[in-house]
Amino acid sequence: MKAKEKSKGFASLTTITRCFGLKRDAYYKYKDRANKRLKLEQQIIQIVQKRRKSLPREGVRKLEKSLNDEFTKANLNVGRDTLFNVLRKHNMLTLRKKYSSRTTNSLHRFYKYNNIVKDVEISRPNQVWVSDITYIRTVKGFCYLALITDMYSRKIVGYDLSNSLELSGCVRALNKALYQAKNINGLIHHSDRGIQYCSNVYTQILKRNNIDISMTEENHCYENAMAERVNGILKDEFYLDQTFTDVAHAKRAAKNAIKLYNEVRLHLSLDFKTPNMVYKLTA
Repeated sequence: MKAKEKSKGFASLTTITRCFGLKRDAYYKYKDRANKRLKLEQQIIQIVQKRRKSLPREGVRKLEKSLNDEFTKANLNVGRDTLFNVLRKHNMLTLRKKYSSRTTNSLHRFYKYNNIVKDVEISRPNQVWVSDITYIRTVKGFCYLALITDMYSRKIVGYDLSNSLELSGCVRALNKALYQAKNINGLIHHSDRGIQYCSNVYTQILKRNNIDISMTEENHCYENAMAERVNGILKDEFYLDQTFTDVAHAKRAAKNAIKLYNEVRLHLSLDFKTPNMVYKLTA
């Protein structure tokens, strides 16, 4: 009769810790710290996910500011480095995209105005409005979003989305901006040299309202940088870069994106305030 074989199994915790010159208490302390880190990460992720339901591509610096009260309520001490490391670990960092599309046709017969805002110091709302057009994709083709942004507050004060690059969309956006403005004394309207902004119909509206006209002269990407930046934010952070089913779908998305941009999104250049806050406090 064979001798009964000795059963095999794992080494005890005491044996393992002795092999590394440690005590059992050190293991339990390490395990406790790991569990606390995991719980902290889970709490941070839950709070960030709640915020990103409305601002899905908000970056780390703005999340740190916008969620400060939420972290405090949850008794969490979360700095920028901690937040960055947690989001990176869980693949929740946002990535920026680059866009390239030409919506400007400056080869036309209409008068082109000089750039009169390049040396202007911006000190109040309704001092300079910048205008631009960006494309939005749909299944059936492109539609075009005309935007007018107040340079001081970064607020989008007028917009219109249409299925063509015709003048009417820009005119509707301008009329919306004028309708909501309380005081436009000394206002300058700045844009590229596109045919829509140089047209007699558009410039006559500006002149009737005693608005000075300014246009880019050379490289309009740099001379109208703020308008380009707003276009990028709407696409990068509010999913206007996707392909919509139709123009009606795109209009709903654009309306929601602009509302969130104006009322919820914090701006670094505005000392982490929203455009609406700055516009209303100083207009």
